[in-house]
Amino acid sequence: MTYLQYLIDATAIGSLYALVALGIGLIFGVMRLVNFAHGELLMAGGYSLYVTQAWPTVLSVFMAFVVVIVLALVLERLAFRPLRGASPATMLVMTFAISFLLRAIAQKKWSTQGKAVNQLSALNKAFALGSLNIRWVTVVAIIVSSSLLIATQAFLTHTSLGLQMRAAASDFGTAQVLGVRADRVVVGTFVLSGVLATAAMLLFSVQRPVITPDWGLQIGLVALVGVVIGGLDRLGPATLGGFFVGFANSWLANLLPSDKRIFLDSALYGLVILVLLIRPAGLFQRRMIAERV
Repeated sequence: MTYLQYLIDATAIGSLYALVALGIGLIFGVMRLVNFAHGELLMAGGYSLYVTQAWPTVLSVFMAFVVVIVLALVLERLAFRPLRGASPATMLVMTFAISFLLRAIAQKKWSTQGKAVNQLSALNKAFALGSLNIRWVTVVAIIVSSSLLIATQAFLTHTSLGLQMRAAASDFGTAQVLGVRADRVVVGTFVLSGVLATAAMLLFSVQRPVITPDWGLQIGLVALVGVVIGGLDRLGPATLGGFFVGFANSWLANLLPSDKRIFLDSALYGLVILVLLIRPAGLFQRRMIAERV
């Protein structure tokens, strides 16, 4: 396999982590909430695919979007809204509790044994491009992720709700005084993050077609690492951080011998420590001029 092949594959994986990081960044931007339960949204979507795998593919995919978005709204209404005025530490503990609870429910329902999903397995087929062997999921991941990132930016910049989200992210209290409806903005943010999470989940399910209770946690933690590396308080750098970590993770996984890949996570989290020591504000904060959300 050539280095160009590694580059293409890593770009596709990085773009998916960028989508997950964007969803995490949106929630933090509006609510100042580091949502450790975001990965469980992906897990719920994965199990939705498993339960509906006998359905037509279009309906199964549609149901995955419904499940993830409804779960995001339920969490916002029952868990996060009552604590909206609480301290960041309290909110953080709540996200940990939700994450553990949802994984425990999944383990109780489906056990720890992996459940295979194959609705989009056709995307694993490859085509030759010179010496390269490119899977269709790689092409689709790059196109879909790029399109969603551009569409999200356009939504935040050119729509009334998007502008309200940006205002709330800048100063939630002042935005409320100026007439921004807090509940509407927060609900819209959770819906948008749910859409992004589902899109990423569908493509990750092609790359990792066996769903387990910690399936989403593994993806969410890597994306969260990217958000921290990029810079939590800016959406653009946070998304870039997600792409960077996903890209690096995939590149290293391809380069390392199979018997050394056990150290991949250690290298990744060591990178986080190094970045936080050298650039506490984030790796991309000084390289980009961007508004919050």
